Amino acid sequence: MRKISFVLLAVILMTACVSKKKYVALEHENGQIKSELTKTQFEKEELETKFAKIEERVEAYNAKINTLTEENDVKMEAVGDVAVISNDTKKQMRNTLKNVDQNKLRQATTLKDSMNLAVSYNLQKSLDNSTLNEDEDIAIDIDETVVMISISDKMLFDTASYRISSKANNILQKLANVINSEPSIEVMVEGHTDARSIHTPKIADNWDLSVLRATSVVRALQNKYNVAPEKLIASGRSSYLPVAGNDTKEDRSKNRRTRIVILPNINKFFALMASNE
Repeated sequence: MRKISFVLLAVILMTACVSKKKYVALEHENGQIKSELTKTQFEKEELETKFAKIEERVEAYNAKINTLTEENDVKMEAVGDVAVISNDTKKQMRNTLKNVDQNKLRQATTLKDSMNLAVSYNLQKSLDNSTLNEDEDIAIDIDETVVMISISDKMLFDTASYRISSKANNILQKLANVINSEPSIEVMVEGHTDARSIHTPKIADNWDLSVLRATSVVRALQNKYNVAPEKLIASGRSSYLPVAGNDTKEDRSKNRRTRIVILPNINKFFALMASNE
């Protein structure tokens, strides 16, 4: 009996020792877990701080890139000796050139050529020349920083007359819309004749006829189409700036024209035209 009691006591003591060792081990493991958790929390906070700094740097770089992009868009570039345009305008021009006749576009070898095509396209669309013969009745070009629109006299006047005809109403209205839509635009109206001399009780010579035609257009733009007179200039060139010979009826017809010289800020003008697409 006593032997059994010793055995039981030994078992109890051994069990108690094992439980204590296990408890100590668990305590140690718990401490390690807490330590790892604290370390992980610290590393997490450290990473969050680093990430926040990285985000700040990314935002700063993005802001710098945006600034550089904006500066690049408005950066001015010389187009030969013709004009100075911004990169933003060039982007608008590229969009417009998608609509231009591809045969004409293939012939454009310089930025000046492309600008001519783009502005001409927008002007022609604004003037709605669907009823005009592009080669004979109206021609649009850019030269020496200005936009020039040459209109055949048969579109504006009766033969050998300086009175505006009723068929001119459509094109003058659309021209006035272009002029009135942009404050920076000024317009010079030039009258041109062929080389045949003229003399009537009201018209002394070709100088007189060319100037009278220019002032007739200027008065119509001012009085009928509400163009501010301070934006208008009237001039006559007589027969001394021909675009063709004067030996044939066809060539003389080309020389009888009114040239509308628009003096715009090219960037503002093109932005205006492109916004109508």
